[in-house]
Amino acid sequence: MGPLLCCLGMATLLARGLACPGPCSCSVKKNGRLLAECAYKELPEVPQGLSPNVTILTLSANRIGWLRRGAFAEVPEVQSLWLGYNQISGAEQGAFALLAHLKNLDLSHNKMTAFPWQDLRNLSGLQILKLNNNRLAGLPRDAFEALKELRSLWLNDNQLTTLAEGTFEHLPSLSQLQLFNNPFNCSCKLFWLKRWAESTSVSITKGGSTLCAAPGRLRGRAVTDIPAQQCVAPSAQLTYLSKLDNTVLPDGLTLSLHCSVTGSPPPQIRWKIQTPGRGVEIDGPNVARDGSLSPSGRIKQSQERFLVFKNGTMAIPKFSKEDEGTYTCVAVNDVGTREVSVNVALAGSENPAEDLLQDDPHASPLGGRSCYKGDEMDPVGAGEKLVIVYHVPREVRGTAGGAVPRMQLGTLLLALGVALGW
Repeated sequence: MGPLLCCLGMATLLARGLACPGPCSCSVKKNGRLLAECAYKELPEVPQGLSPNVTILTLSANRIGWLRRGAFAEVPEVQSLWLGYNQISGAEQGAFALLAHLKNLDLSHNKMTAFPWQDLRNLSGLQILKLNNNRLAGLPRDAFEALKELRSLWLNDNQLTTLAEGTFEHLPSLSQLQLFNNPFNCSCKLFWLKRWAESTSVSITKGGSTLCAAPGRLRGRAVTDIPAQQCVAPSAQLTYLSKLDNTVLPDGLTLSLHCSVTGSPPPQIRWKIQTPGRGVEIDGPNVARDGSLSPSGRIKQSQERFLVFKNGTMAIPKFSKEDEGTYTCVAVNDVGTREVSVNVALAGSENPAEDLLQDDPHASPLGGRSCYKGDEMDPVGAGEKLVIVYHVPREVRGTAGGAVPRMQLGTLLLALGVALGW
């Protein structure tokens, strides 16, 4: 009698709550899950009138071309959503955002060139994601960041040429990854994937088919065969100059910092300056080879105080107390980033040792020494204070003892370029 009552109760439940659109067939599985089977029905869009109790929705092999926002609002309890073998070219943001219970999402064998990646932030229980056999050309670094339960990720047979470092970093449950049949450009931007593939426990299915399409010398080789010697993370070292031999400069101290970098590909140099009054970031040289400043439209007013040369040297004419602070050289290439910093302070000249100790009770008096070309800052101790002790004269004396008139900025820049070997 008990089983009969159970069946009658289930039948009553179906009659009341399991709405089913005409083209679909709906049923209750043995495990109690409600299935809406709508595959192979030539449907141009997601059908309306589905029961909110549906937990499995099959829409494979239809003619669906676009997924609008809220397309699945009627089925908030769905756990498995099968959309493979349609003609889906894209999905509006919010198409999947309401499916908080989703565990399996199959969008394979479509024509997707874009995907609403932000929707994945709400799908923290997702375990299987199939995006293979589409036309995806890129994805954000943090696309999968919220998917802590994701076990299987299919990205094969797309148009991916590169992947941002850390793309798979926040997937603690990942055990299977498919990347093959993508036209990867095996530049040093992808070198991280080689290192990750060699160290991860994730099974990269058909890893031998994860091949390079470019550059020409690596075409057809596995991504894991990218030569290590062609991709070397940057290293950087700071040296400082406060006296330019055989160079006449305007009144005052011109502080120069030189950043020597190595790496492959050759690193680009950026500067970050933090003084008590401001913070400045300079992404590249602002002094041309002829000694002129780059057009003012390309330089922010806050950067004009700092002269940055292509060879890695930065000069600050008439260095003053206002310029004290932390100076950081940032070396960047496709493999990584390296920073080296120094804190620069200016002590007075009437009693330099006393000024120095007042400024930093842990420092040692320099006895009036200045810093000359070739003094190196140990990168291991980067960030320790460098104190410049310098008497700023009213005028710079020439070799004959006469006063030297103030130089024009263009002449100064050119002189600096020659003196620094730029």
